[in-house]
Amino acid sequence: MNAMTKANLLQAYQVIVYSRALHPEHFPLRGRRVHRRGAYEFEAWVMPGQHVLRFTYGAACVCELVTDAEKSPVSGMVSAFLAAGERDFEHKFEREKFTYMTTVQTENLAENLYAATYDEILELALEKKALHHAWEDEHGKCLSVIDIIEMNKEIHAECYHLIASGGVVVRTQTLFEHR
Repeated sequence: MNAMTKANLLQAYQVIVYSRALHPEHFPLRGRRVHRRGAYEFEAWVMPGQHVLRFTYGAACVCELVTDAEKSPVSGMVSAFLAAGERDFEHKFEREKFTYMTTVQTENLAENLYAATYDEILELALEKKALHHAWEDEHGKCLSVIDIIEMNKEIHAECYHLIASGGVVVRTQTLFEHR
């Protein structure tokens, strides 16, 4: 695979934040987890190379979609940005009294580094019993992982998407915090 193709695969990834619920029937889910704690509910959906995180607090809902799909829902979109490189984003939902924060890191790895990273992330997923989905593309093993850490007033999600085509690794660290 040439450098241009690798760059194009990486630049296709975007993070989209919504101020409304997304619904699972519109996505090719391969796994789903629901967490309820105190005043919030959190759902994580894993898909091949994508995920949705859905946080509900009272009547308010915010969703994070990380995807390489060209077409995504536009209704209720708060922000959308390309995931290439490293990026931080924060949005305070003042009326709803919660904050969404994410850090996104992406990179293209050489085959040997990709294989080592794949093994490391798969081991982490199995050890922590994280939500994950493994599959293969035309270049090898791929993996999507969502590791969730619950706290009383916040929830953290570390997500990894490893795509063999291009040696693409997308990592997000997301926090939903209510006051």
